[in-house]
Amino acid sequence: MDIKKNNVPNNTVTRKLTDLDEQTGNIYESVVIISRRANQIASQLKQELNRKLADFSTTTDTLEETFENREQIEISRYYERLPKPTLMATEEFLHHEVYFRDAANDDKQ
Repeated sequence: MDIKKNNVPNNTVTRKLTDLDEQTGNIYESVVIISRRANQIASQLKQELNRKLADFSTTTDTLEETFENREQIEISRYYERLPKPTLMATEEFLHHEVYFRDAANDDKQ
């Protein structure tokens, strides 16, 4: 799933617990999977934002001069408007777009 091209709502949506534990059979396992995916999404977004903002960084840091760059502000606002990583991860999980495996079953084989 492309992080930017999604139809995830920006607001919190009430979910049924039966929908969340349908894939794993355990609500806690589902929450762990969603949280790990949310961490991945958050780190991807942070890396991408830092890469884009690195173009605007200056080598000299002075307290007296403050530059206001419109492009930098627009980039920051765009990333602020994106849905939270937990909402994106939950949506991916519910649409079966997250790959996960049970490590306990891998050890037995």
